[in-house]
Amino acid sequence: MTILTETKDGPLVLSPDQVEELGKALDELRERVVADLGERDREYIYSIIKAQRGFEIAGRGLMYLGFLPPVWLAAVAALSVSKILDNMEIGHNVMHGQYDWMREPDLNSREFEWDTVCPADQWKHSHNYLHHTFTNIHGMDRDIGYGILRMDQAQEWNIARLGNPVYAFALMMLFEWGVMAHDLEVENIVRGNRSWDQVKSLLKGQWRKAGRQVLKDYVVFPALSGPLFLSTLAGNVTANLVRNVWAYSIIFCGHFPSGVQTFTEDETAEETRGEWYVRQMLGSANITGSRLFHIMSGNLSHQIEHHLFPDLPANRYPEIAGEVRDLCEKYGLPYNTGSFGKQIGSVWSKIFKLALPPALFESRIAEFLPAALRMDPSPGVIVMRQRKATEVGV
Repeated sequence: MTILTETKDGPLVLSPDQVEELGKALDELRERVVADLGERDREYIYSIIKAQRGFEIAGRGLMYLGFLPPVWLAAVAALSVSKILDNMEIGHNVMHGQYDWMREPDLNSREFEWDTVCPADQWKHSHNYLHHTFTNIHGMDRDIGYGILRMDQAQEWNIARLGNPVYAFALMMLFEWGVMAHDLEVENIVRGNRSWDQVKSLLKGQWRKAGRQVLKDYVVFPALSGPLFLSTLAGNVTANLVRNVWAYSIIFCGHFPSGVQTFTEDETAEETRGEWYVRQMLGSANITGSRLFHIMSGNLSHQIEHHLFPDLPANRYPEIAGEVRDLCEKYGLPYNTGSFGKQIGSVWSKIFKLALPPALFESRIAEFLPAALRMDPSPGVIVMRQRKATEVGV
């Protein structure tokens, strides 16, 4: 099928041949990287694991001197870095199967558990399967708003949406718990579309995993510090909050800034491999930054490359980003990238604007839509459009 999408320069039409040509180029890029995987990738992930463990040991150890404010801050910083590395550059990427080729039990996607309350098997279902297969498809990808937020104008507005910024702030602060609850589909339980009987096994898994995590962070380690129980408890709580805020911010910058597109089930029905690639490119965004920034983001600052190749080791994303960008330029596709400040500012602007009744600003947005996108598409044309023009920041 033909793909019609909106770019900053106006409507762009990709023919079926162009779409499949693009898909083959990306398949070839992936094959080259897979063929080159080896010792340096092994050394990279083990160096990250070594650093993560070092920061955790330092953080736990410094808590015993937590009665000194500067030392307490250093302990919290070290523990925060440890948790961020564990969740993002190690846990997220290992559970995508990026290191299964190494045949190491500790780095096997089927066996790995991470330092957070969400059971790995539940995360892999909601994230690896649902999100990465049906990226940004309304009614199929529950990561669009996580069941509580209005992040796209195709989502229905009601009076409860006025709380969008409040819900987003709460999700940010409690992000690990939001991720844990994601596979329950709480909103469907509330609506009566899913019974508690259907989620009993999920709840049992969550109780076990979250129970162990809470016991470790909020009981055992604080108790081991004796008279510094409250100081250590406060440090562990703070480190988890830092990790939550950072993970939320990086993930939202990769999925919801201005220019990221969403799709309908009809638009993506009987999708080819090439069309799947195009959807991933249009539905993701990158963040520019230093090498350290990319490592701390789990290389999810290269969200476009991650959505194209979720099972390739993430340290390879910076290397292939140039080729992906060149392919976008060749075919006229947008390559959505920007600084952290730009992307996170765009995300929060969207959160606030989509909290408001659509009638307040949708009439203005329609003025910016090219005429070609206001008309019904011709038969055999997939319309992959930005839901509304980016000029008004939505």
